[in-house]
Amino acid sequence: MNRSMTLRRSGVVIALAVATVASFTLTACGTSAGNPSSTGLKQATKLGKNEKTVSILAWPGYVEDGSNDPKVNWVKPFEDQTGCQVTSKVYGTSDEAFSLMKSSNYDVVAASGDLTLRLIASGQVAPVNTKLIPSYKNVYPFLKLKAWNSVDGQSYGIPHGYGANLLAYNTKDFATAPTSWDVVFDKSSANKGKVTAYDSPIYIADAAMYLMAHQPDLGIKNPYALDTKQLAAAVTLLKGQRANIGEYWSDYLKTTQSFETGDTVVGTTWQVIKNSMSAKTPVDVTVPSEGVTGWSDTWMIGAKSKSPNCAYAWLNYIASPKVNAQATEYFGEAPSNSEACKYVSAGDCEAYHAGDADYASKIWYWTTPIAKCLDGRTNVKCTDYSQWTTAWQEIKG
Repeated sequence: MNRSMTLRRSGVVIALAVATVASFTLTACGTSAGNPSSTGLKQATKLGKNEKTVSILAWPGYVEDGSNDPKVNWVKPFEDQTGCQVTSKVYGTSDEAFSLMKSSNYDVVAASGDLTLRLIASGQVAPVNTKLIPSYKNVYPFLKLKAWNSVDGQSYGIPHGYGANLLAYNTKDFATAPTSWDVVFDKSSANKGKVTAYDSPIYIADAAMYLMAHQPDLGIKNPYALDTKQLAAAVTLLKGQRANIGEYWSDYLKTTQSFETGDTVVGTTWQVIKNSMSAKTPVDVTVPSEGVTGWSDTWMIGAKSKSPNCAYAWLNYIASPKVNAQATEYFGEAPSNSEACKYVSAGDCEAYHAGDADYASKIWYWTTPIAKCLDGRTNVKCTDYSQWTTAWQEIKG
């Protein structure tokens, strides 16, 4: 599961028209970027003959064809089975992916929750008919039809893998495991210069989650649904944290090295980062009492896909037990297919708590903040991702 990759997630918003493609009809999306709706684009009702190619946009490590490691190749079997020749491009942030999808050059995109609703709202991805994807039936129920991969009960993709943003701590500096995120917020000054946090506007949700428990009077019910007052409170907390941050991270390798050298002693991490540290590194991870944020990535189909049938074939293939096991183990996350654990290395599913619904319930999965409050409030307008981006720039200075 060890890889060399610079990872992950970020964002911004724009609108895009859609058109008719191949064997199914897509109609224009009539929604604003702030309030996605499933009433515009139509899903496929049947599949036709596979086209000869499929273009995929994904995170590093999601579409391995043997070029990085000859032993790691799940693309060629797909090509052999379907006749769909794969071309792929990797991206480093959700903002980059959003921009690339505007070109309409990609049939499929692997998107995190801070990107999915923006793609839906701007009409860049099509609703997905899960009845045409046999592998979907074995996807864990707690990943289906969620706020980050569906709108109004309409699925917009197939869950891939998921994981938590855990609290990592140096066991020499913390004799006992921290039980609260206060060690990176209210008590972060105790480790000034050695605290780390994820470098993305979506990290504001971590502060909001903390405030849910420690300032209940703010009325935060969902860390991705913040009105202006609630966002301001999260920004104030993060500005206080900023003085004690040694570095914000987005590079998988750099944060691993920082924990190994002791330059960082506490902060946000992923299980795969902990697993990749040298055995002698005195670092452990925990789920604090306030819970954790995390990600559940979704395979989505481009609204202007030139190869929609091959796109559906890819979604079914990548979500199948053996391939889902191979891809998620390689990346370092829990698989989405309930049968996948039969095919991973011993202990891998246990390490990532795969299929553990109770553990999964503690995760607030990344979800794009939108003006329509995700917590169900209708008497107030919530802040959207563009406002979070502005706030993040203000926090970092």
